[in-house]
Amino acid sequence: MKEAIIRLVTLCLVFTQRLDWLPPLLMRLFVGYFFFETGWGKIHNLDAFTERFAGWAIPHPYFNAVLSAYTELIGGGLIAVGLLTRIVAIPLIINMLVAIVTVKLAAVTTVNDFVELDEPLYLLSLFWLMISGPGIVSLDCFLGKATGIRDWAWPCGQRPGSVSPA
Repeated sequence: MKEAIIRLVTLCLVFTQRLDWLPPLLMRLFVGYFFFETGWGKIHNLDAFTERFAGWAIPHPYFNAVLSAYTELIGGGLIAVGLLTRIVAIPLIINMLVAIVTVKLAAVTTVNDFVELDEPLYLLSLFWLMISGPGIVSLDCFLGKATGIRDWAWPCGQRPGSVSPA
């Protein structure tokens, strides 16, 4: 019985390791599409978006609305295809921090209110992509292999927890 359980656990671990490329791909596609789509909508309705920034007392509302909208549009597209993922995640994280601090926190009175917001979840997703990288199915992985820059898109060709060759 013990051997059967060990074989089953081993089989499950092998199966999940073979799918380790899938979570970063799905995360990138979901988060990237979300930001691309919201950025697109904001750019095509920039006057209303600028008015919202002015209503939230964000300084230089037009400049910051344009900056935020294009950060989401361009950053979302790059995240979706996995190009410069770790770098692009940083301005998107800042965008989410600004949204949380300047707009969303005013309505938060409890921890439950905070965890029900969408913005912290997007921020954490972007943070995970920044730290973990875009995964094997990404343009970053392709560029890393093409340029010979090791760990450009970790875990490109390497299993989590393993040590890459020197």
